[in-house]
Amino acid sequence: MISITDKTLKDLEFRTVLETIAANCVTEIGHDKAMAIGPFKDKETLLPSLQQTFEYLASYTNNNAIPNHGFETITHDLKLLHLEDSFLEVTAFRKFAAISDTVNTQLLYFKKFKEYYPELYLKSATIEFTKVIIQKIEEVIDKHGVIKDNASPDLIEIRRNINMVRGKVNQSFGQALTHYNSLGYLDDIRESVIENRRVLAVLAMYRRKVKGSILGNSKTGSIAYIEPEAALKYSRELQHYEYEEREEIIRILRRLTNDIRPFHSLLSDYQEYLSDIDVIHAKARYALAINGILPKITTEKRMFLREAYHPILLLTNKQKNQVTYPQTIELKQDNRIIVISGPNAGGKTISLKTVGLLQLMLQSGILIPVHERSETFLFDRILTDIGDNQSIENHLSTYSYRLKNMNYFLKKCNAKTLFLIDEFGTGSDPDLGGALAEVFLEEFYHREAFGIITTHYTNLKILANELPHANNANMLFDEKSLEPMFKLHLGQAGSSFTFEVAQKNGIPYGLINRAKKKVEGEKVRFDKTIAKLQKERSKLEKTSEILKEEEVRAREESKKMESINAKIQDKLERYQELYDANQRLIYMGQKIDDIAEKYFNNKDKKVLIGEFLKMIEIENSKRRKLSAKEKKQQEVVQKQVVEEVKVKVEEIRKVKKEKKVKALQLELEKPKMELKLGDRVRMIDGKAVGTLDTIEKNKAVVNYGLFTSKVSLDQLEFVERPKK
Repeated sequence: MISITDKTLKDLEFRTVLETIAANCVTEIGHDKAMAIGPFKDKETLLPSLQQTFEYLASYTNNNAIPNHGFETITHDLKLLHLEDSFLEVTAFRKFAAISDTVNTQLLYFKKFKEYYPELYLKSATIEFTKVIIQKIEEVIDKHGVIKDNASPDLIEIRRNINMVRGKVNQSFGQALTHYNSLGYLDDIRESVIENRRVLAVLAMYRRKVKGSILGNSKTGSIAYIEPEAALKYSRELQHYEYEEREEIIRILRRLTNDIRPFHSLLSDYQEYLSDIDVIHAKARYALAINGILPKITTEKRMFLREAYHPILLLTNKQKNQVTYPQTIELKQDNRIIVISGPNAGGKTISLKTVGLLQLMLQSGILIPVHERSETFLFDRILTDIGDNQSIENHLSTYSYRLKNMNYFLKKCNAKTLFLIDEFGTGSDPDLGGALAEVFLEEFYHREAFGIITTHYTNLKILANELPHANNANMLFDEKSLEPMFKLHLGQAGSSFTFEVAQKNGIPYGLINRAKKKVEGEKVRFDKTIAKLQKERSKLEKTSEILKEEEVRAREESKKMESINAKIQDKLERYQELYDANQRLIYMGQKIDDIAEKYFNNKDKKVLIGEFLKMIEIENSKRRKLSAKEKKQQEVVQKQVVEEVKVKVEEIRKVKKEKKVKALQLELEKPKMELKLGDRVRMIDGKAVGTLDTIEKNKAVVNYGLFTSKVSLDQLEFVERPKK
């Protein structure tokens, strides 16, 4: 069973990923669900989730766009629906109808395109398809949210009476308006509306002369709002009918509520389903932003993340228009642990976090930004120790906290664990802390756990080199500028470049020399050797890139030559056909000569004609009848082929000849200097420079400082001769 702690989620900044995903949700419930995403407990539920997100992501690149899944939250309405004898307002039923229609559209869509979205179809197939909810609501409520007149017989009668009384109110009010306006009792606005009732705008001085009920005054008191007596009688009657209408609407809504109540659980399922789709949609949008894919998940214990990007850093750099460097990291049974070393600010921690966060995202059902040929397996635990993590509440120092963390690692670590430790062993005496860290690393190794650690400790680098299934790695630095290249290189420990970085940052050279004297000589030599090897590695990396470019160009030239050879072969075949045709004509000429000689000897015309006819019939059986135009075209093509072949062959011969001449000239122009004892020399195909110590016949001994090498004189080239 998969179990990953909250500390791991915090160390790897998993919440930042969730916040970005949640921002893509279109519903409140979807947003809350996205923020609650966590590692799945088992593979059986994880794989469908990953596949669903992958299928939704694929919908962005085809013409089958998935329908809208947005909805208004109905949680509160469902609680009221669950209560007996309760009734819901019109707005609740409209939300029920909308969510039912949205789900039905989704179900029909995934059923139609189940070949494109098999996992999403399986998810939708668990939801019941029904139009009963929509039909029941539409029988009562129209598209504008108004109760229909025919919702009940009583409502029809009540609304007929309301319309009739409103007509009388308007008629009587119109008469009063005309009468009092003619008397000059009304203000310029003439009328207004108060409490949904029409009133006359009577000048205050005439308010006693207008019969009716005063419903209000203007702010200045200059106008009195009076409902005329003639309309007042009908208004009271209208209020009575409106009360009856409201009572009837409540009875209708109560009946509709009772009709919908049996669908309570189904509506809850609808909301749950659409909110799940909202989370899948949000994860797909996130994957689109980071170029996330679904890598191969294997049962074999192997993690191969090719061109892996840290997703948070990737999005941040995109906003700033900055470059993000990918890393390629592989962990497998015979290379379970990687020890990354090198200077600070080179990308060690980012590489560590990239592996942990991507594995965590994948095991939480989120697609990750890696190359499509990447693959990994699922860990039962991901243990992390990243950052300072001082505990003020528990009065723990950094080192005490880390020891407590290591104790937890030792309890939980096994063959299905991925552990990630940043700055392993720091916080205590370098020798003592380094020794303890070495023991921890050995213990993790013997338990066959997989892990990546970063460190500056030399003993851990040496241990990684000695353990058969562990490996060193370093972050490449430019050997001249000491600027980080943000590229992880496996197979070699990295130097901390302590003194070099200090010198680059302006620390006086005298102080650096004094510091060097205080450090053990062997340690300085070891670190210096690592630094030198790292610089050589950097040079080799650049040479490798150049060679790759040359290889690409060579392949392109090879393809061009293959194309030319194919054309030449085609033309040679045509030439062969031309040659065969000419040979046939020569044969026919010889045959005619034989027939002519026979006729010269026997003068028998019948035999002559017979021989000719026989020969012609044989030839005609071999040929296809060509038109004059086709014959002419054939002749032109044959001539053209011959000419082109001649030209191409001459060009190829000329190019090859020029290359041979240039190569010979370069070989002759190269100066050959007689080597003497004390000369600085190097191997023809190497870069290391040494001193020539002895020469015996055709052999020489070269001193490289730390070691000597015996090589053939022919393999050495002159570099310089020391001045006497």
